[in-house]
Amino acid sequence: MTSKGLVAHPPTGILRWFLRFPIVMYRLGLGGLLGGRFMLIHHIGRKSGQMREVVVEVVSHDKARDIYYVASGWGYSAQWYRNLVATSEVDIEVGWCKLHVRAESISPTDGAEILNQYHQQHPFTANQLSQIMGVDIRHASVDEMVEIVRNSLPIVAFHPI
Repeated sequence: MTSKGLVAHPPTGILRWFLRFPIVMYRLGLGGLLGGRFMLIHHIGRKSGQMREVVVEVVSHDKARDIYYVASGWGYSAQWYRNLVATSEVDIEVGWCKLHVRAESISPTDGAEILNQYHQQHPFTANQLSQIMGVDIRHASVDEMVEIVRNSLPIVAFHPI
């Protein structure tokens, strides 16, 4: 996991509040209502050493191996992503399930395949997120998708420990 260019600027104002609202749901014990599409990551700040939380969308779930995949929508510079680079063992919550996991970036080729599957399964959401993030995964060829993951949109796998 390395530091690279930012996809888009992280949200501010009302959009930031809206995107952080699911954290409140998890804190109230209602995270399960979000189903398997969202994940709360409990991670440690790489500079502060304090516990941090972020909710991200699950891009894919390999049910056979219980591996969850997420995209760092704000790129390699996202704070939660950089914290995982520093400390890869974290706790996650998905739906009503809590797991202790190890996070790792996957290869751009594998990441591109996962993003293509995500776009096929959730075309409307993928289109909306492409606009927010400033990266067009809607019309990207396989080679372009590999470059998007390599340069801007890391995919992280969460393996149960």
